Amino acid sequence: MNDQSGEIRLHALDYWQVIRNRYGVILLAFFLVFMTAGVITYILPRQYLGRVVMEIKRNNTEWNVFGQNQMGPGWEPIGTNFVQTQFEIITSKETLYRVIDELDLTKRWKASTKNQTYGMLRGKIRPEPIRGTDLMEIYVYDTDRQLAAALANSVAENYKKRREEQERDRANQALLALDQERTKQEERVEEARLSMLDIMKRLDIIDINPSQGWFRDGVPMDGSEDVVRQGEMTIAQYEQEIARIQTQIETLTDIDGEQLIELASSLGIEDGSLARNWPRYQELILEEGRLRESGLGRNHPEVKMIRGQIEQTQRFLQQNVDAIKRSLGTQLEFQQKGLAEMQMVHDGNRGKSLENSIKNVEYQEAKKHYDIQNEQLRQMQTQLSAESVDILMPKLPIVIHEKAEPASSPAKPNVGLTLALGAVVGFGFGVMLAFFLEYLDTSVKSLEDVERYLQVPVLAVIPKDVGVLHKQNGLSPDAEAYRILRTNIEFNRKSADANSITVVSGGAGEGKSTTLVNLAFICAQGGYNTLMIDGDLRRPKLHTFFDINNSVGLTNYLTTELQLEDVILQTPVDNLYFMPSGILPADAAGILNSRRMSELIADVKSRFDLVLIDSPPILGVSDASVLASEVDLTMVVIQHRKLPRSMLMRVKQAIENVGGNLLGVVLNNVDVRSDSQYQYYTSYYTYYSPTNTATVSKPSSRGEKPAAAADPQPVSGGGEDEY
Repeated sequence: MNDQSGEIRLHALDYWQVIRNRYGVILLAFFLVFMTAGVITYILPRQYLGRVVMEIKRNNTEWNVFGQNQMGPGWEPIGTNFVQTQFEIITSKETLYRVIDELDLTKRWKASTKNQTYGMLRGKIRPEPIRGTDLMEIYVYDTDRQLAAALANSVAENYKKRREEQERDRANQALLALDQERTKQEERVEEARLSMLDIMKRLDIIDINPSQGWFRDGVPMDGSEDVVRQGEMTIAQYEQEIARIQTQIETLTDIDGEQLIELASSLGIEDGSLARNWPRYQELILEEGRLRESGLGRNHPEVKMIRGQIEQTQRFLQQNVDAIKRSLGTQLEFQQKGLAEMQMVHDGNRGKSLENSIKNVEYQEAKKHYDIQNEQLRQMQTQLSAESVDILMPKLPIVIHEKAEPASSPAKPNVGLTLALGAVVGFGFGVMLAFFLEYLDTSVKSLEDVERYLQVPVLAVIPKDVGVLHKQNGLSPDAEAYRILRTNIEFNRKSADANSITVVSGGAGEGKSTTLVNLAFICAQGGYNTLMIDGDLRRPKLHTFFDINNSVGLTNYLTTELQLEDVILQTPVDNLYFMPSGILPADAAGILNSRRMSELIADVKSRFDLVLIDSPPILGVSDASVLASEVDLTMVVIQHRKLPRSMLMRVKQAIENVGGNLLGVVLNNVDVRSDSQYQYYTSYYTYYSPTNTATVSKPSSRGEKPAAAADPQPVSGGGEDEY
């Protein structure tokens, strides 16, 4: 969970860093879009709004007359499809042509045809429903505030008239259809009545109750079905009573003795003797048990007396049970005889009822058909009467709740909204453009980029706007970056003898000369006898850092017989020496790629602890490649976010092609205060700010003072300080 939240935070910081690095692009895009929105808002014509609020209802009642649906009066709330339909009706030619004629718009707008006027008017109208209500708004925009209100009101009124006309036409058509259907229904009723009368005559049927129907639950009724139903109920009662008596007889037949007496009592058979003797019998049983528990024996007089009473009561109960069994048998025979007689009567009634039903079924069906047709006619007459009354009442499919009035201020363009949208779009476009440029930018942005693509270590990160250290106060915190660089050089070179280093870059202006001078100054402060050689013969610059004449230097030494002491100068900084470039020769690369140059490097390596050689950009001229092949180590200075990664890979390849030994990379001109990827480098601005100026001298790696320093000589004709 912590890893995931940390990763999310890292991505957020990366996005924020892109915005900070390219805030200029974002601001430029923001102001361009915002100003464009402002200009467009300024030049757009001012339009006034005419607004009408009206309620729209939809007629949704249906008449179902003999399976034919006709629309009738009734209203329901509007829906999405209905709103879209009404929008098309409002903006249709039939509606807007009325508005055009009413306001004489063709002449007013100087249109060539009425159809052209229609197109102009349609473009000004925008109906919109009010969410959650049955209301609709009609918006009309025009440069004339009076005309905008007049157009909105005219559109609403003419749309209302069209809807009312449509409702009246539809209602009249529905009433006409109902009246025609009623006439047809009257003919059907008369046909059904004549058919029913013909059947009555033919079958000699007298309808004793003509006002009621002849069917119940789908069965024809003439009164006999009630007799049949009553007989079935009586038979069911006989059968139920027989089953009950048989169950009691079977129960009393299977057992005898005391268990039979107990069961007869529990069956609930009504018998007075059994009801009196059975409780007496139970009391005697309990009394005998009580006497026996009190310790009296079986032959005790009281026990024997109670036992005699129990046996006598038991005989009475047995006689009662036998009488009950004989009574149940008599009842069973009586019920079975009654059932047989009732079954014969029921069969006779059922046959008679069936005969009457078969005889009258044709008449009953004809009468049912007549009743149905007559009822439908009655319903239709009632419905037609109600609709006839309703059609005479005023209909309000459209109710205008708010008419348009001339607006006091223009509605378009909405200056505040347009500028706000311009600001939002501008900022969004700027952010997208910043991320797009970041995506296209293949320059080095981080230490990981250098190590991933060049496969070499980053020796130091140099902050942005670092000046020349030897011209600043000795307490400058910028020096810490170069102390880190000095330390990393010490740890990354394989031996102390590898002390000649050339500083190169991929292109001009990446700060390699300033880096070399500040590194040399820090090394000299640390006790290193340091020599700077300006090997950039085409555009020498090191002499400008110390205000030294550049007329005599490296080129003079390589092309004449001057001694080394004649071209090396001591700077105002202790332990720091400098060899200018001299006058630019005709063939700079040829001079550097010479035996005397190799001897020079070998000589100064033995005299100084550290030799730093400035060179021109390695991709521009061949001088840097020659120097990289002559010295022990090569250090590349890369300006942060400048050159693409492909060019830096070519720098590495150029060094390796001449046999150079790439020591590492210095990432220069990094805005460590704003770039979150390098914020840990800002610590030396506070924590590592020096509190004293004490300098620890570092003895020579060889334990002796360089010869050049031991015997300083003036520069021939240079007029500069000796060393």
